[in-house]
Amino acid sequence: MAGFTFRRFGVTFSFMTQTVSLPLWAFILIILFAAVTFASHFLFPSVRWFFRKRAERVIARLNERLQRPIEPFKLARRYDMIQRLIYDPVVTEAIVEHARKEGIPENVAFEKARRYAREIVPSFSATAYFTIGTRLARWLSKSLYRIKLGSFDRKRLNEIDPDATVVFVMNHRSNMDYVLVTYLAARAGALSYAVGEWARVWPLAPLIRMMGAYFIRRKSRGNLYRKVLARYVQMATRGGVSQAVFPEGGLSLNGFLAPPRMGLLNYIVEDFDAERREVIFVPVAINYDRVLEDSILIAADQSGTRRFRPSWGSVVKKVLRHLWLRVTRRFRGFGTASVSFGEPLELSKFHAKIDEDLTEAIAKALMQRIADVTPVLGVPIVARNILKSSPIARDDLINCVAQELEELTKRRLPCPRRKPDELVNDALSRLRGRQLIIEDDSAISPTDRGQAVLAFYANSIAHHFDAPAAKLSEISAVAE
Repeated sequence: MAGFTFRRFGVTFSFMTQTVSLPLWAFILIILFAAVTFASHFLFPSVRWFFRKRAERVIARLNERLQRPIEPFKLARRYDMIQRLIYDPVVTEAIVEHARKEGIPENVAFEKARRYAREIVPSFSATAYFTIGTRLARWLSKSLYRIKLGSFDRKRLNEIDPDATVVFVMNHRSNMDYVLVTYLAARAGALSYAVGEWARVWPLAPLIRMMGAYFIRRKSRGNLYRKVLARYVQMATRGGVSQAVFPEGGLSLNGFLAPPRMGLLNYIVEDFDAERREVIFVPVAINYDRVLEDSILIAADQSGTRRFRPSWGSVVKKVLRHLWLRVTRRFRGFGTASVSFGEPLELSKFHAKIDEDLTEAIAKALMQRIADVTPVLGVPIVARNILKSSPIARDDLINCVAQELEELTKRRLPCPRRKPDELVNDALSRLRGRQLIIEDDSAISPTDRGQAVLAFYANSIAHHFDAPAAKLSEISAVAE
């Protein structure tokens, strides 16, 4: 006959003619291990099956209303994707080469590649993206800005081959770019972003991974890291994943379009095979009446360094001040945020007519198409005219803005639809509220601080005026 009794600091088991005594902590550990073993063999598989079936039903319903259904590649388990990436022949070869060059065992190099893969590969959640991410993006975009769609050829975009991989190529004005484009592209499908190291902090990192974004080290020069990153981007492109990239490689510090960097574009181009899957680049131009980080970016430009990560204290202070303005109903928004879509570039057709370096030609063409459809907004055009003719009377400013808008409209550029006087008055009110301009009875002129800020916004549309037919290299040279 068997039984057990509890003592003060232990448990005693009786089995027929033998008695076994165990410390209480050992007994508790045995029970916990038994419970975990039972759950892993009987409970967890059933739970995983339940949630997997539920997720499949959710995705099936989503795909019915999306223009571009979610690709199976994005739905693969993160662990499986990491394994597939590190055992890819190209990555395996890079591991062997890295071990040989560094004089280290191959298993050490392999673990390094695994660490890179875990850092890069996202953990996409369709539920998080479409029920939380897109709704939050919509609320945040509309609560901060008046959203305006600039150039947008709906018919041309709808004609894009549904089996092609679509890559949205965008200028980078603000970290709001991610939010704004996620909101506007929510009906088209799920976008996969390349995100810099700034976001690899808790709790941003897990949330960004759940949204399908992948992290990149922009300053890494290691061949092994570049091979792992390149193969992931190429696998995603082969898998038809819709992507969004910022070829400038970072936020614009002075408002100009910056020269394109070839990294991610080159990964896509060098693995391209028209018979396998077409790749279509869609240029996207974004502009704002107010860039949230403008003072930080301008300070970084003046200091000559791109290190502009703000302290948590300053971020919290600004957020609290913003919330206070909302609570007291004094927040009036940051003006207009506008997005324009340029002429898509089909890689197979472009490839057939280019004799020079393909990646460089594509980068230049895309940046030029982004420049061609950059939206003209109230604050940038008013800032430009104040700097050009300071000090300037209000009536003269309105006339100058009206003339320039008329000329831009003739060239079919995305311009504001409001009357010039309304546009100027609204922009002046915003600039005056930030103490960027001084206005008296006779004229308007920038303050000392306002000089740099006005230039930052005027630069965003400078290429439409200073050189109407200018090549992007001229603008990029100034930016560089």
